[in-house]
Amino acid sequence: MIKNRAVLYLRLSKEDADKLSKGDDSASIRNQRLLLTDYALAHKFKIINVYSDDDESGLYDDRPEFEKMMLDAKLGEFDIIIAKTQSRFSRNMEHIEKYLHHDLPNLGVRFIGVVDGVDTDNEDNKKSRQINGLVNEWYCEDLSKNIRSSFRAKMKNGEFLGSSCPYGYRKDPKNHNHLVVDEYAAKVVQRIFQLYLSGYGKAKIGSILSSDGILIPTLYKREILGENYHNAKALDTTKTWSYQTIHTILNNETYTGQLIQNKMNTLSYKDKKKKRLPKEEWIVVKDAHAPIIEQETFELAQKLQKTRTRSVGSMKENGIFSGLLYCADCKHSMLRKYARRQNGGFIGYICKTYKTQGKKFCASHSIDIDILEETVLHSIQCEAQKILSPTDIDELGKLNVCREKQTYYEMQAENMQKRLNKLEKFKRKTYDNYMEDLISREEYVKYTSEYESEIKELQAKQEKIQNKSDIQQELNAQYDEWTEAFRNYIHIEKLTREVVLELIDKIEIEADNSITIYYKFHNPYAD
Repeated sequence: MIKNRAVLYLRLSKEDADKLSKGDDSASIRNQRLLLTDYALAHKFKIINVYSDDDESGLYDDRPEFEKMMLDAKLGEFDIIIAKTQSRFSRNMEHIEKYLHHDLPNLGVRFIGVVDGVDTDNEDNKKSRQINGLVNEWYCEDLSKNIRSSFRAKMKNGEFLGSSCPYGYRKDPKNHNHLVVDEYAAKVVQRIFQLYLSGYGKAKIGSILSSDGILIPTLYKREILGENYHNAKALDTTKTWSYQTIHTILNNETYTGQLIQNKMNTLSYKDKKKKRLPKEEWIVVKDAHAPIIEQETFELAQKLQKTRTRSVGSMKENGIFSGLLYCADCKHSMLRKYARRQNGGFIGYICKTYKTQGKKFCASHSIDIDILEETVLHSIQCEAQKILSPTDIDELGKLNVCREKQTYYEMQAENMQKRLNKLEKFKRKTYDNYMEDLISREEYVKYTSEYESEIKELQAKQEKIQNKSDIQQELNAQYDEWTEAFRNYIHIEKLTREVVLELIDKIEIEADNSITIYYKFHNPYAD
C-alpha cells in the first residue's frame, strides 16, 4: 500500500518578523503554503488537508489546528505531515520527543521538514533533529528574556501594555500605549463610586445600572466602541452588571491616574500559567493619564470595603437599627451578634437564616456595629452636605445637574441607536446570506429572531429614556422633598434612633458584608 496521503502544517507566531498584522492569513503563511504545495506535488504526495495556526507560539501544543491535526492523525486520516521546518511544527524539545520520536512513529505517520531536511523516516538525522530542537528552544528562551526586558522598560516609562483598556478609558489614537478618557463610560464609573459611597451595595449598584439600560463593559466595548473584545470570565449571554464587575471597578487604581503593571508573570517561557508577583515588584507610574476618580474618593471606597479589619473594642449594646436591618439575599431580618471571647458583648448583626439554619440556606451576611454606624453616618453626611446651607438651595447647581442628566440620557440614547442601526444591518446581511445559500433557513430564522428580540428590548429602553428626558419639573419636586428631609442634618456628627427612623426605610446587608441603604427620600440630582 502506497502511503502518500499528506497534510500541510503551517504556523506563524508573534516572534516572526515577517508577520504583517494580527489575525491575517499573512504573506508568510501564504509563502509556506506555496512552498509545501510545490514540494508535495514534486514528490507525488496527495494533499488531503491543510492545517494553519496563525498567532500561535511553537512552544505550546494547545494550538487549535495543531490539536485538530493530531486528532486526525490518531484517526488514521493521513500518512505524512509536511511543514516548512521542524520549528514550524514545534519549538519545544519536550514536544519534539513526544510527537516526532514517539506518537507519530507509533501511528505510522511520517514528518517532513522541507527546508531543514528533517525526515522521521530517516533514522540517521534523529540526532540533528534533537540538536535543532534544543537550538529552537534556546531561541525562544532568549527571545522571551528580550521581550520581558523591553516590556519592563516600557512599563517604567508609563506606557500601557494591556490588550484592552479598563472600562472608562480608550487607547489614544495617536499613541496606543497611552490611555485617554472615554467620557460616556467615565461617567458610569463615577456614578458607581458615588453610589457606593452613598451606601449602596455592589450587587444593588449592578441592579441599578442594568435597569437603566447601561451596557456592561464587555458589550459596550464590542458593540459601541467596535472592539474585538472578549471577556473569558463572562458568559456570552450575560447582559446585566454583576457584583464582580462593580467590585473590580471599585478596586482599580487606574482610575486615579496611576498606571500599575507587572502584577502577574508567567512561571517560565515554556509555561502559560501565571503567578501573582509581590507588591514590591509591581511597576507603578503616577499621573500616567488623566484620572476619572479623585485619589481621596478611591481611598474612601477602599476603606468602606474593609469591613472585617475594624476592631470590636467598643462592644456596646446598640438598638438604633432595630427593625431596619435585613439580609439582602433571603430578605429575613438580622439577628444580634455577640463576641465569643472577652466579655461576650454585642458586636453587630448576622443573617437570621444563616444563624438558625446554617450556610446551606444562606451566607452569614455579617456586619460589625462600628462599621454599620460609620457607613450609615457617612452616607447621611454625604446626602446632607449636598445642600449648601440650611436656608440656601443652589438653584444654579440644580440646573447644571439637570443638564448633565439630560446629556447623560442623550448619550445613552445615541449609543442605543448605534446598536439598533447595527442590528438592522445584521438582519439585512443575514437575509443576503440566506438568499445566497450561505446559511440554512433554520439558521436564518434563529438569527433574525434573536436580532428582533434585541431590537424590541432596545426600543423599549429608548422609550424609557425618552420619557425621562423631560425631567425638570419632576426632579425639582423630588429635590425639594429630599432637601426638606436632610435640611437639619448638614452638620450631623452622631447617629440617633430618631434620625435613622426619620430618614431610612430599610438597610440590607449584602453577601460581601457591604451595605445598601434605602432612604425614604432620594436626591434625584445625585446619580
